[in-house]
Amino acid sequence: MPELPDVAVYVEALEQRIIGERLEGISLASPFLLRTAVPPIQSAQDRRVTEVRRVGKRIAIGLESQLWLVFHLMIAGRLHWFGAGEPVARRAVLASLRFSNGLLTLTEAGTKRRASLHLIEGQEALHRQDPGGLEVLQSSLAQFRERLLRENHTLKRALTDPKLFSGIGNAYSDEILHAARLSPLWLTSRLDDAAVARLYVAAQEQLALWIGRLRQHAAGGFPEKVTAFRPEMAVHGRFRLPCPVCGTPVQRIRYAENETNYCPRCQTEGRLLADRALSRLLKADWPKTIEAFDRES
Repeated sequence: MPELPDVAVYVEALEQRIIGERLEGISLASPFLLRTAVPPIQSAQDRRVTEVRRVGKRIAIGLESQLWLVFHLMIAGRLHWFGAGEPVARRAVLASLRFSNGLLTLTEAGTKRRASLHLIEGQEALHRQDPGGLEVLQSSLAQFRERLLRENHTLKRALTDPKLFSGIGNAYSDEILHAARLSPLWLTSRLDDAAVARLYVAAQEQLALWIGRLRQHAAGGFPEKVTAFRPEMAVHGRFRLPCPVCGTPVQRIRYAENETNYCPRCQTEGRLLADRALSRLLKADWPKTIEAFDRES
């Protein structure tokens, strides 16, 4: 799922292309994409774009008359831009927005239709689209600490809860926790002030770092290679590859459609965290430390 750095770069690219342009037409290929009926989608046509805004992991395109097109890309949704005269790819297109200077399309890979579009009116309606998470890059340490300790969760769950923190998901929470040298399963109630401060610094640095890197990848163009798995990442998506800090093979915990990646030496004092499915299968044979894992690998 595109997270804060990805969405921020999408927003910047859209600002450069559609602010002040007129939305000449909008077509939807899937009846399941649009989640609102009032105002009707046709009312967005022939209006100029006044603003583009990130709302958590959502992208909000502001139009004249206080109308907002709010896209939630979910896991497989992606945006694509085609300038005037450029050939347009039509595969897996769910929505097409034709502007006076080009075409914006929304695609979604796979068969599950999770991406959504809302057309809403007014700032209050837009505010209701926001889950309410703290904007880490604009927060103080005190604000971060209050939000982190508000409920007793694992660090992984706390960072990825959109009601607690804005825009952080599975990928960047792994990177933040690795940079902070903290276990993803450590409970927030057990953190001391030094650990909270370390996590705060890591969150700010990693989010800023990746916004910068993704800007460089786009190189002024529209971001097309939006993915949760990048070779420069320290641990996310790097199971069994060496940790860039200590060289220990990166480990993972798998659950549902997600997985958590971590370095046992940097983050868990050498302990392997139990993968729910595999540890249940292996029971007593599940290695408890990275040294035991190395011996049995």
